Amino acid sequence: MSLVLIATLALAAMLILGVPVAFALGIAGALGLYMLGGWSVLSGILQTTTLSSVNSYELVSIPMFILMAEFVILSGIANGLFNAAALWVGRLRGGLAMATALAGAGFGAISGSSTASAATLASTSLPAMLRQGYDPKLASGVVAISGTLAMLIPPSVALVLYGVIADISVGKLLIAGVIPGLIVTAAIMLTVWGVVLIDKEAAPRASSASWAAKLRVLKELGPMLLLFGLITVCIYTGLATPTEASAIGAAGALLLALRSPDFTREGFVNACSRAVQTTCMILLIIIGAHIFGYFFTLTRTTYSIVTWVSTLPLDPYVILAIILFGYILLGCVMDQAAILILTVPIVLPVIKALGFDPIWFGVIVVVTAELGMVTPPVGLNVFVVSKTTGMPLRTVFAGVVPHIVAHILVLILLAAVPGLVLWLPQNMQ
Repeated sequence: MSLVLIATLALAAMLILGVPVAFALGIAGALGLYMLGGWSVLSGILQTTTLSSVNSYELVSIPMFILMAEFVILSGIANGLFNAAALWVGRLRGGLAMATALAGAGFGAISGSSTASAATLASTSLPAMLRQGYDPKLASGVVAISGTLAMLIPPSVALVLYGVIADISVGKLLIAGVIPGLIVTAAIMLTVWGVVLIDKEAAPRASSASWAAKLRVLKELGPMLLLFGLITVCIYTGLATPTEASAIGAAGALLLALRSPDFTREGFVNACSRAVQTTCMILLIIIGAHIFGYFFTLTRTTYSIVTWVSTLPLDPYVILAIILFGYILLGCVMDQAAILILTVPIVLPVIKALGFDPIWFGVIVVVTAELGMVTPPVGLNVFVVSKTTGMPLRTVFAGVVPHIVAHILVLILLAAVPGLVLWLPQNMQ
């Protein structure tokens, strides 16, 4: 156990010092392997890990989904998400804030990145709300929390990663995220409604739009909605695997970008370049995590943890609550992809030993890690919103507090009623 402690402390120290997660995992794992078996063990694992850890057919869907997001953004359609939502619900008191939640769900399906989603919403919806006289706490809080939908609404890179790591159906995981994604979106909107019900001065009532304007904006967003609907239906009905559906999505998004008047060769190259960079970052993290994971396996650490947890005189749901609290803490300081790759190989055997469904747990973990993105004192999305807009951190943190409470209630609901997560995947073709 002393070797495990040394390697874990080395990993923690490097993460605190700002070493990229992939290199921190790889170096800490290599250090542990060297101390455990010398150069022969370390070199043998390093020679095979690079290929074996990323040699998975399902991983092809990650660059495809990322590329799809880049092409949809390049098409310019994504920029109209907030305006479209505002036309439909803007006349309600707090309607622009509710529109931000809807736009967050839409942009989340496009980007797959919480921080990118929060930054985009901060630069589009937040100024619109402030111009309308919204309370800065309400406006900034809903932007920060709406950004967290990015890793749950399918197609979700986080759920793909979890499926590959846990060796379970990626298609079922993606479909499992649909109902929870809608529930979380509804929870954000209901929280806004509750806030403005208590304090009517927090948000004014906007003027209503004509039906002609509402239908016109839907027509503009129609191709994008059709694309995401097609992907979901293909996966759910079994017409295509998630990997094939991701390729269909990328091709469809490219067609949307080509028909845009703003499409340029430079924009196309930049979109491909960003997709390659993001994919390489994720694959490097996977390689580093596998090196660290081999060390844990050889030291039988995972087995020891499972054995120890199984002997605890605690209810399984109490142990689950402790694990989820740890995910909230990790979500404050780490990227969701890194959290999943680092923790799932260790935690999932414990979850299975407790009798919980791994697909259900995957969705619960993503929701919990996203909650960490807005939890004080470190919540990354809060810092993104503050930096993008110049809003004081105290204001943004105050704005997300009601949403944190609502998200905890959603987690309790999903834990108490697993069917909300499992019903759709259980009825897949």
